[in-house]
Amino acid sequence: MHVYAPPVPGASVQWPVWVGDVPRLAAAFQPRTAIRDQADGARREGRDVVLSGAGGVGKSQLAAFLARQLRDQEHTEGAGLDVLVWARATSLDQIVTAYAEAAGQLHLPGADPDDEGGAARLFVRWLTATRRRWLVVLDDLTDPAPLEEWWPDSGAGNGWVLATTRREDAQLSGQGRTLIRFGLYTRDEGAAYLRRRLTDAGHAHLHDPNRADELADELGDLPLALGHATAYVINTRRTMHDYLTLLRDANSRLSDLLPPSADTEGYGRPVTVSLLLSLDAVDEADTSHLARPLLHLVSLMDPLGHPATAWTTPAALSHLRTARPPQRRRLRRHYPAVTEGEVRSALECLRTYALITQDTATAPIRMHALTARAVRETFPSGTLPAMACTAADAILSLWPRHDHEERELAAALRASAVHLDEVTRPALWQPQAHPCIYRVSSSLTDAGLYQQAIAYDETTVCHSTRIHGPNHPDTLSARSNLAVSYSDAGRVQDALDLLERVLADRERILGDDHPDTLDARSNLAVSYSAAGRIQDALDLRERVLADRERILGEDHPDTLSARSNLANSYSAAGRIQDALDLRERVLADRERILGEDHRDTLSARHNLANSYSAAGRIQDALDLSERVLADRERILGDDHPMTIDARHNLAVSYSDAGRVQDALDLRIRVLADYERILGEDHPDTLDARHNLAVSYSDAGQVQDALDLRERVLADRERILGEDHPDTLSARHNLAISYGAAGRIQDALDLSERVLADRERILGDDHPDTLRARSNLAVSYSDAGRVQDALDLRERVLADRERILGDDHPMTIDARHNLARARDAAAAVQQLDTATPATAADLQPPSDAPE
Repeated sequence: MHVYAPPVPGASVQWPVWVGDVPRLAAAFQPRTAIRDQADGARREGRDVVLSGAGGVGKSQLAAFLARQLRDQEHTEGAGLDVLVWARATSLDQIVTAYAEAAGQLHLPGADPDDEGGAARLFVRWLTATRRRWLVVLDDLTDPAPLEEWWPDSGAGNGWVLATTRREDAQLSGQGRTLIRFGLYTRDEGAAYLRRRLTDAGHAHLHDPNRADELADELGDLPLALGHATAYVINTRRTMHDYLTLLRDANSRLSDLLPPSADTEGYGRPVTVSLLLSLDAVDEADTSHLARPLLHLVSLMDPLGHPATAWTTPAALSHLRTARPPQRRRLRRHYPAVTEGEVRSALECLRTYALITQDTATAPIRMHALTARAVRETFPSGTLPAMACTAADAILSLWPRHDHEERELAAALRASAVHLDEVTRPALWQPQAHPCIYRVSSSLTDAGLYQQAIAYDETTVCHSTRIHGPNHPDTLSARSNLAVSYSDAGRVQDALDLLERVLADRERILGDDHPDTLDARSNLAVSYSAAGRIQDALDLRERVLADRERILGEDHPDTLSARSNLANSYSAAGRIQDALDLRERVLADRERILGEDHRDTLSARHNLANSYSAAGRIQDALDLSERVLADRERILGDDHPMTIDARHNLAVSYSDAGRVQDALDLRIRVLADYERILGEDHPDTLDARHNLAVSYSDAGQVQDALDLRERVLADRERILGEDHPDTLSARHNLAISYGAAGRIQDALDLSERVLADRERILGDDHPDTLRARSNLAVSYSDAGRVQDALDLRERVLADRERILGDDHPMTIDARHNLARARDAAAAVQQLDTATPATAADLQPPSDAPE
């Protein structure tokens, strides 16, 4: 892991600058002359190189060879390197961290240790401008998306970028890059590898030149397979002839177990057979008798890597205890406990025979997909369900409580959980779905990957329906999760339709009073609220509260949550005092039952501060918001999302109290926190960017607000899609900024689009649609279209009276706005010429940016 060293003012750079560890060359490394010459030729022509090929063919090794070759040249005017950065590129964070470390070693002006992204961008710009000679290696690039921003420009001719990847996307060969496909050994390379590998290991006598071509041919010239074969020969001291005899023995148990038809990837029969020969050798060398059971478990995980700590979890240790042969004690079987040291020893044995790959003892464990497939096909009959459950339990036990704290770990566990289900289904579904399956869905949502969550949940519903049937509780839960994902992705009506079906099914199958039925009723109320059906949501929440009080009791945590949700509906319905009274009760109940520092109590305090603000009790709201922030910083830590949310709420209170600069400063910090913790494209980060634009607007920084809102809209269109409700809000807010900047026609055009979009997507009566109508009236007024503004204001008032009621705050604001619009129209009629009312004149506080 790279550690960013901040620049020291006035310090001089210690040349050369090396960042990252260039891998050691493997035993008997083959320089792959043809590919190397192609890469060197591209470099001399000023073109960057991408080495693309399947796992196990040696891409990283050749990259390491080329990097060492350039690094170790004598430093002259035309040779040698001043800067070498070797960056693991399986995630964007790894690239950014490596670049930031380079910026620190170079003491680049402006590089901030608290802003890795900014420091990394300084480094990329420095590479473009410098005359120093440099090389950047991006090893195992898994996502081409970051290329645009993070691929250094080597156009000046003094730098070079070299990448390795399993992908072949067209993007990888654009913008001056040469994609070189990396495949099998040539026959000469395979023969050279066998000879040198055995000679370097001190067993030249085991090399038989007359058999080398036969062995390479049997193993299909695949570097991975040749590695297995030579490891077996070295560790068993068998000759090539002996190895080939075993490999070709038609009566061999392993040959019978793995016929050519088992090789669905087309690597060839010899690869899988050579693997299993190595397994027999492992069994002989493994004193712990854990290597084979461990290999079975490892083969179920994501081939690209999983945490080694999975196999020292209680679930794994318990399984391994009974998976190895028992000892005898007084004629009885005895299964001694497995120690972490034994696990490490067994993993070391597997590494020795090249069955797994692990850069260090604590690094992620990787296994070639072909190797894993071959191992799985050797499982003893009837053992798969127990192994699948053990792996799932291990994954679940490692999952961070909050994904944001260890994003890379959460991503790795998601990948392994999905892979585990794919290769063992239906083992994780019987007798009921393992919690690991549902954890993937919530993790994708926490990461802001809404579309991926939908795809995953739709697949989960299909699997559950096929395995359990449409009426099984697991299938209903899967449908409920899918509805949540629909809602997060802005597919409000899809979510509502599905939740209505889930509720009907649960009432029919489980009964009206089953806890899952109550949950379904509560979830449907959330969808009603999101769809703008305020009264429907309120009615359903009143029923949920009554049901939970009757069934669970007044003090049950679920009852307290129902009370809190009902307060939210009261607030949405404009019943400000009812919401405030209920939230005061919820806080008192949670303090009494859960304690003052429970996270649900902190949330109740947070919600009460919002009610104080809505009721105009500005100082009470501010005081409570300050307490909530202090409590969350103390209990949850500075970087917990709920703490950052409290920071945002305090900024709102500052703004309400007229402390505009305090609000602006705090929102700048909130945005920086979210960018650092969740990433620049997480939906919560986009929200923080939007909120900062509001503060810029409040502070009179009109252009800053406009610039940021243009970025928010572009980001939301790219990440969430053009029709997501948050994207519509971003469009709405940008129209307001255009109006404030005097770009009247732009504001009007965008306001008309927002209204059309909201009518199409949310419906004519959704509160957001009503708000869009009101804002369009402002744009008409600013454009001098006084009568159009008046007509629209009359409709807005009629809609709000019909939908929200006469006494809702938004209805009262609409009445006030209509009166002002009538005054403006009357003035125009009387004077024939009049200055159009401005947005400030016509836009009430309730119609401020969302």
